[in-house]
Amino acid sequence: MTGTSIPGQHVVQELIQLRQQIARHDYLYHTLDSPVIPDVEYDKLFARLEQIENEYPQLITSDSPTQRVGSAPLTGFVQVIHEVPMMSLAKVFNATELDEFEARIKKRLDTHADIRYSCEPKVDGVAVSLLYEDGLLVRAATRGDGVTGEDITHNVRTLRDIPLRIGIGRSSDNPVAIPKRLEVRGEIYMTRSGFDAVNKEAEQSGSKSFVNPRNAAAGTLRQLDPKIAARRPLRMFCYSVGILELEEGATLPATLTDTFFLLEQWGLQVNPERATVTGSAECLAYADALLAKRATLDYEIDGAVIKVDRLQLQADLGFNARTPRWAMAYKFPAEEVSTTVKDVEFQVGRTGTITPVARLEPVFVGGVTVSNATLHNMAEIARLGLHIGDTVIIRRAGDVIPKVVKVVTEADADVTLIDVKMPQECPACGSAVEPDGDILFRCSGGLVCPAQRKEAIRHFCARGALDIEGLGDKLIEQLVETGLIRDVADVFHLQREQLHDLERMGEKSANNLLAAIDKSKSTTLPRFLYGLGIPEVGEATALALVSHFGSLERIMRADATTLEQVEDVGPIVAAHVEHFFANAENRVVIERLQTAGVHWRDEEVVAQSDILNRQIFVLTGTLEQMSRDEAKAQLQALGAKVAGSVSKKTTWVVAGPGAGSKLDKAQELEIPVMDEATFLAFLTEHNH
Repeated sequence: MTGTSIPGQHVVQELIQLRQQIARHDYLYHTLDSPVIPDVEYDKLFARLEQIENEYPQLITSDSPTQRVGSAPLTGFVQVIHEVPMMSLAKVFNATELDEFEARIKKRLDTHADIRYSCEPKVDGVAVSLLYEDGLLVRAATRGDGVTGEDITHNVRTLRDIPLRIGIGRSSDNPVAIPKRLEVRGEIYMTRSGFDAVNKEAEQSGSKSFVNPRNAAAGTLRQLDPKIAARRPLRMFCYSVGILELEEGATLPATLTDTFFLLEQWGLQVNPERATVTGSAECLAYADALLAKRATLDYEIDGAVIKVDRLQLQADLGFNARTPRWAMAYKFPAEEVSTTVKDVEFQVGRTGTITPVARLEPVFVGGVTVSNATLHNMAEIARLGLHIGDTVIIRRAGDVIPKVVKVVTEADADVTLIDVKMPQECPACGSAVEPDGDILFRCSGGLVCPAQRKEAIRHFCARGALDIEGLGDKLIEQLVETGLIRDVADVFHLQREQLHDLERMGEKSANNLLAAIDKSKSTTLPRFLYGLGIPEVGEATALALVSHFGSLERIMRADATTLEQVEDVGPIVAAHVEHFFANAENRVVIERLQTAGVHWRDEEVVAQSDILNRQIFVLTGTLEQMSRDEAKAQLQALGAKVAGSVSKKTTWVVAGPGAGSKLDKAQELEIPVMDEATFLAFLTEHNH
C-alpha cells in the first residue's frame, strides 16, 4: 500500500546511492561544467529517486535532490543575526592607493617582508551566507547591513550550484572530513547569458525586464515563491569563511588559499580566476590582466578583491569600524552611470537602415567618456519610454557600444520632455523614409543617398552584379573621397588622367581598370537589376523578376500588387521594388548608366528551363564556392524551386559546412543530400 509500506534494506541502499549519484552529477554539471552522462540518463536517475520517495514518503529528507523546489511561498522574510559580521571592503582605484594599502599593512605588522595575497574577481552579485551543520545546509541569508540579514533559504535551496549536503557530490582519493559547522560567504550572481535569456523571456511574455544581472539576481532572491528562483540561472562563487568548526584534532587551514581548497573538496564553487601573488606590484598586474578579460567573462565584475593570504596575519591586522584592514577592493571603471538625453538624431547606415542615436550629456563610463548611445530602433525607444530630456542609465561593458538600459522615472518637473519621432525624409538625402519590416525604417534613396554611396557602388561592381575586376573596396573609397564618383553611373565616366592622380595607381593599373569597366558594360538584366542594390532583391529574386516581366521597363512600371504575382516575391520585397523605382533620382542614375553604354538584350533573358521539372531543393549550411543566392539562381534557371524548409515534398537538400536542423530533418525523412562538390558537378552536368 503506497505511503505506508516499510522499505527493505535494498530500497534504502538504492535511495542512498541515487542521492549520491545525482549530487555527483549536479556537481559535475553545475560546478565543474563537465557532465559525464547525457541529460536523459540523469533524468532516469531522478525519476527513479522520485518513484522511491513517492512510495516511501517517510524516507524523504531535506537534503534530497527532489526537495530543491516545492515549498510553499513565504508570507515574509525572517531576520537573521550573523554570528560573525559580514563586513564591507574599503576601495582603491589606482596603483598609488594600492601601494599605500600595502604600506599600511607592513607598518601595522612591523615588517619589511613580502606579503602574500589571495586575489579574485569582485563579482557583481548579491553577498550571502550559507550555514552548514554536520554537512547539511540549514540556513542561507543575505548580507543585509552586515549584522542583520534576511533568511533566503527557501530560494537558495533551488540553486543546483549549491550543495544541500556538502561532500556527497565530490569524489576524491583523499576525502576531507566534513566540518561540524561551516558558515561560508559568497556572491550569488546571474550569468550574462542567463540574464539575456531571462530578459528575452520577459519581453515575449510582456512582463518587466531587468536592468542588469545584479538586479536580476537580487530580485530573484527576494521572491517569496521559490519556484521563481528555481527557473532562473543563478550561480554562486564562495569567497570566504565566517565559521569553521572541524572535528577535534583536525588541522585548520593556515591560508585563504588552503581554505579555498577545502571548499572545493566539499563541493562548493570557488572562482577559477583566483590567484595567489606576492606584493602590491603583482596584485596590480593581476588586476590589469583581469580587467583585460572582463568582457569575456560570463558574469559581471566591478573589480578585483585583494586579501592577505595568511589567516593569522588577518587576525593580527584586525578590523576598522566597518572594514577589515587585511582586504581591499581594487575597483574598475564603472560600467553603468546616469546622464541626460540632450537630443535624438537619426543616422543612415550603409544599406539605408535608419537608426536613432541618443546624444547625451557627456559622462565617464567603462573607462571612456561617452556622449552618444545607440537606441537601435523605434520599438526600443517605445519599450524604454524614452523622451528627449529624460535621465537615463547608460551601460558600457568592455568594448561594447554604449547602450541606454533604463529611463529614470523620477523626471525633473522643470524639464520639458519631447517625444521622439521617426523623420519622414532621409536626413542624408531627403528621400522618403519607408518601413522595413515590423520595426525598422529605411531610406528609399538607394543609388543617390550619400550615406549609402560607397556600399551602393561596391555592390554594383561586385562579382554577382557587373563584376568589375580591380575595383575593390579601397579604390572605391579613394574615388568617393576624392569626389571622382558620386554614384554608380560615374564609374563609367572615369578618365585615364583622373586615375593617374590616385595613390598606387600606375599607367598599367589604370589601363586595366578602364578595360574592366568597358568590358562590364555588356551584362545581363538579372545582374544589372541585382546590382542596383534594391533591399531584399538578391540574385535569385532578380532572376525571378526578369523571368516574369522580361524587361527593365516593365519591372519599373509594375506596382506592388503586380510585383507580388512573381513567385517568391512577397509584400515586403514588392514594396521595396516599387519604392526604389518610384524615386525619380534612381531613374536618372539608371538612364545615365544606359547612356554611358551599359546594356543587355532583353531577348537573351531565357524563360526558366524545365530541365529539373519543378524539383524542390533546400540549401543549408555555408557554400564555399558560391553564395547561396548564386546557387538559388542557378537552380531556378534550370526550372527547380528552392524552398526554405525541408518537407516530404523536398527532392534534394544541398548541405554545406555548418548545416544544422535542416540536414537533420532531411536525414529523418530520408531525403537525398548533396555536399557542395556533388552539387557543383550536378550543376555542370545539367547546364550542358
